[in-house]
Amino acid sequence: MKALVVSVAMAITLVGGVAGYASDSDAQYPGIYVKDSVITTKVQTKLLAKHPTLLSNVRVQTDRDGNVWLSGKVPTEEAKHLAEEIASGTTGVKSVHNHIVVSPP
Repeated sequence: MKALVVSVAMAITLVGGVAGYASDSDAQYPGIYVKDSVITTKVQTKLLAKHPTLLSNVRVQTDRDGNVWLSGKVPTEEAKHLAEEIASGTTGVKSVHNHIVVSPP
């Protein structure tokens, strides 16, 4: 089940990333595009693998320099910090900007 969730998340991320990124000025540089989407996918996959229900509303964006922005809502401060730790520990991530909002259920 966990593998299915991770596979689906990766597929959605890749399809969504291609559609949303195609109009961006960096789309003319394939190396930059691949790097950005790979880092984003790695972070999202690790978030869902660690705690799929707690971290499923976290959005991840990565710029061409490996800087990651986290946004969305989580129910606890601990979940917010966990998401930041996971992103920070991901290969290729240079910095993490955590804009996640804590919103108890």
